[in-house]
Order: sequence, then C-alpha cells, then structure tokens
Amino acid sequence: MALAPDIAISTDPDTRADAGQQIDAPGLNYFVFALFFIFGGITSLNDIILPKLKELFTLNYTQAMLVQFCFFTAYLVIGIPGAQLVKRIGYMRGAVVGLLTMMTGCLLFIPASQTATYGLFLLALFILASGVVVVQVVTNPLISLLGPQKTVHSRLTFAQAFNSLGTTVFPIVGATLILGSLAGVTAAELSGPALDQYRTAESAAIVRTYIGLAVALAVIAAVVWAFRNRLKGEKHEQSSIAGGFQLLKRTRFGFGALCIFLYVGAEVAIGSLIVNYLMQSSVMGLAEQDAGHMIAYYWGGALVGRLIGSFVLRLVSPGIILATVATGAIVLLAISTNSTGTVAGYSLLAIGLMNSIMFPTIFSLACEKLGAKAADGSGIINIAIFGGAVVPLLTGALADVSGSLATALILPAICYAVIGAFGIYARRPA
Repeated sequence: MALAPDIAISTDPDTRADAGQQIDAPGLNYFVFALFFIFGGITSLNDIILPKLKELFTLNYTQAMLVQFCFFTAYLVIGIPGAQLVKRIGYMRGAVVGLLTMMTGCLLFIPASQTATYGLFLLALFILASGVVVVQVVTNPLISLLGPQKTVHSRLTFAQAFNSLGTTVFPIVGATLILGSLAGVTAAELSGPALDQYRTAESAAIVRTYIGLAVALAVIAAVVWAFRNRLKGEKHEQSSIAGGFQLLKRTRFGFGALCIFLYVGAEVAIGSLIVNYLMQSSVMGLAEQDAGHMIAYYWGGALVGRLIGSFVLRLVSPGIILATVATGAIVLLAISTNSTGTVAGYSLLAIGLMNSIMFPTIFSLACEKLGAKAADGSGIINIAIFGGAVVPLLTGALADVSGSLATALILPAICYAVIGAFGIYARRPA
C-alpha cells in the first residue's frame, strides 16, 4: 500500500473556508480505497451470516434481523465518540484503532462458536461494527479532502466503488465457506445435546472465515501504523461531543442525515432478505447456497453503478441523479413484489444498481461547505447509519406479521420516496 511521503493538510483560511480543506496527496488514495474495500466486504457478510444463524438457532425474521440491529447499533453508539477520537489522534492512528477493533470482533466469533450462543455472535458483530464505524469516520471526510470541492461527488462515488467491490467479492466467498457447509439435517429436527453439537459444528465455518479476516486486518493495521506520521499539519476543529449535533440545525444537513438513515436501512433490509426471498418457490426456488451467491449481483450492481456514476456526476446535477435512481428503486420493488419467477428475483437484485450512488451523493450533498466541521459531520452521518439497525428490524417484524416478504418490502419503498424528495431539494449547490 503506497502512501505519499509527507502529506500536508492546508490550514490557510483561504483554502479552509467554505470550500473546505484540500490535501495534495495522490498516494493516499490507495490507502483510502483499501479501507473502503475492507469495511464494505465485511459489512456485506452479514447477508450471508443472517440466514445461517436463522437456520442454526431456528429464528423468525425479527429475531434474525437482530444480526443487523446489533451491527448497525454500533453506528449510533460509536459515531460521535469515534469522531472525537479521530480528531484527537488523527486520521492515520484512528484508522489503526478501527482496524484493530475490527480484528477483535472477528476473534470473538471463536468463543461464540464454542458455546453455540446466539448472543455472543451478536456481541462479536457489535464489536466488529464499532471498528468499522471508526474506519468510516476516517475515510469519508478524508476522500473529500483529496481534491477540489467541485469534484467531491465524483471522487466519493469512485471511492465507494471499491466499497462495492468488497461487497461483491466477500459474499461470493462467504456463501461458499459459510452456507456451503450446511448439513443434511436442520436445527429444527434436533434438540438437547445433539442440537448444541450441530450448532457448534456448523458455526465453525463462520469462525474459520472470520479468523482469516482477523489475520488480514492485523497485517493492514501494521502497514498503516508504519505510515502513521506521514500526514503532516492535520487540523480539526475541536468541539464537545454534543457539538456535532448543532449541524442538524442546518436544514440541508439534517435532511441529508435522515436520508442516510433511510438509505442504509432500505439497502440492508433488502440485502438481508435476498437469500430467503430467492428461496421462495414463487420466486426462483433456489437452494440456500445458490441464493447466497446471487447476493453478488445485488452488490455488483452497486459496483457498476458507482463506476458509471463517478463519471455522470461530473456532468449532471447530483440531486437530480439521486431523485432519478430513488424512483428507479421504487419501480423495481413494485415489479418484484407484483411478479413471480426470475422477473421477481432479478428485479429485486437490480435495486443494487439504483443504490449505487445514493450513499456518497447523499453524504456529499449534506456535507457541502462544512469545512473544518467535516469530522463532526462525518460522526453524525455515521450515527445516521443506525438506520441499518432499525429499518431491517421493522421490515422483519412486518414480514412476520403479514407472513409475506413481498408485503414487508413496502417499508424500503417508503424510504426511497423520501430520498427522492431530498434529491430534488438539494439539486442546487449549498
């Protein structure tokens, strides 16, 4: 991972005003892109673990969605403290702390498997997500500083493409390593010691996967630590923990933070249900592992869309593009829930393409001209990612109450409608 030798952040008032700080450090891009790839891939593995744990612990949809609830609750708990930590120790050291916390979460899967306890799996996911939050507090504002303000939408979207690359690759590998080990029996057919042994044996596949991730994270953290002093002259506006919440008084930022909440919630809710949705006989009737591999199409659509979007956003108003793709997501949800077979399956997967530019575009539109408050803004945005805990849980509860996954998808559609409205509202520069 190549980094620029001595990177200086401009602190001159003329360059730090509403236009924001700017870092002239091309080599730093590789570091940021790698982090986007890692935390994106790890987050997408939840879509593979969820159906696995649902089967092992015979859970309903609401209980299974606790996987996402515990993971994304970390954004609510760690968002502001994470921003404060990064402002205190700097971007590079903050990234190391985040990576090591992620590694700790991965290692906690070992006792969770040995005891076959669902609660320990949820705790491990929370710790893992806490590290992801700190890494995101570093990466989102940092990529915004790596060039002129006028191309921030494009740069952030391009960086998010590496996030999508991770979310595309990791589920393919995860489906093979985790879902591929399911035995010929199910947890519902067992009880007592036999059930405990089955859960321990089957969850071992999860452990092996996350131990491998822990080793990789340790290596990356060591590399970043070696370059910890390369970022020179870094400045942050110091404020109280509650200071960042003052930004919510800005209508544009507050509306944008709400849309981050709804976007992440909708994206995670759909991703969490894909395996079970595609396994339905009325849709594609796939086996669990085959359905797990299909998740790559959902996240792969986001990858393709972000690569295209990084170019298109230089030519067309980001707000208009956001409103357009939000409308497209609603249309695809309507097609999927009112059809059957491959049409129902692939129209749901195609929503990944619509999701592609949403997060980076909402983020950059909401955070325009925050200047030295960029870290505070990033902390609030990371709190808003708590939507990934709330919306999927409500979607799962709706599926349990209605007995229909198609009915439950009405909730993500409502989320996309609000996002479309924000795109129209923010179509002009701040």
